[in-house]
Amino acid sequence: MSTRTTPSRRRRSRPFTLIEIMIVVVIIGMLAALVGPNILGSLDKTKVKSTKAQLVSLKNAVQQFYMDMSSYPNRLDDLLVNPGNDKWDGPYLEAKNLPKDGWDNEFQYSCPGSNNMPFDIISYGADKSSGGSGYNEDLSCWN
Repeated sequence: MSTRTTPSRRRRSRPFTLIEIMIVVVIIGMLAALVGPNILGSLDKTKVKSTKAQLVSLKNAVQQFYMDMSSYPNRLDDLLVNPGNDKWDGPYLEAKNLPKDGWDNEFQYSCPGSNNMPFDIISYGADKSSGGSGYNEDLSCWN
């Protein structure tokens, strides 16, 4: 007795047709078009939130510096390295380096600040320049 399989029992694998492949590509493209903007929008929101959190942290560190030194720092680096004063009780930030905003830019510090504020710490937002709206809007430690 022979154990050959008959042609009717044998399965033939047939390749995908061009139309089937095109349908799959179109479906994947439609899903990407629907999901992509939602993911990018939430990434921008996350960058704004993390920048605001960093601004609060820097503001608190500057205020702690002021309480110890009776003056505001000349630059944000003074929060990490003693500017040469015996009253310095830092570092005032836990990080070894100054934090950056959500778009990986350095914060802008000025002392005295604008609008009668003792200092300002600002992120210029996604466009990296002063002014703007939406995700390009400047973020300040005072709002």
